[in-house]
Amino acid sequence: MEVGDKAVGLVLTMTSLSIFTYYTFWVIILPFVDDDHFVHKYFLPQEYAIFIPVFAGVVLLSFLSIFVGLVMLKSKKKKKIA
Repeated sequence: MEVGDKAVGLVLTMTSLSIFTYYTFWVIILPFVDDDHFVHKYFLPQEYAIFIPVFAGVVLLSFLSIFVGLVMLKSKKKKKIA
């Protein structure tokens, strides 16, 4: 299973690196490129540079809150039984 774990780790690392590079180029470098340059067609409008991470953060916090709540409810039920 060690080779499988390394492959998953490599895929996750490459995915994270690709997203980081894309987002960094989109937010930091692209505003300094002329609007009529061909590279602008590969990126979303700048408004999404804030909306997407905020939305992802809200979704992540929502799932974490639901998970913690469910774990707390299950542990409370186990204490009542014991």
